[in-house]
Amino acid sequence: MQVRSEDAPLVRSIAAALGDPRRAADARSLLKARFAVPPPIGIKALLATAPPEGIELDRPRDTGRPVDL
Repeated sequence: MQVRSEDAPLVRSIAAALGDPRRAADARSLLKARFAVPPPIGIKALLATAPPEGIELDRPRDTGRPVDL
């Protein structure tokens, strides 16, 4: 891995924390909370979070126009 020289001590301390059984869970949790990419949300979940206020969901029943056969 290549990092800037001023970041090398930070990367080493992160690696040490991840390798230490006493600190690994906390370090992993902090890193995931800050840098993990959230999983993509599906359309179903997206629609479930949308507020239904102001959206007319009932439609008038339209049987079409009268046709003489």
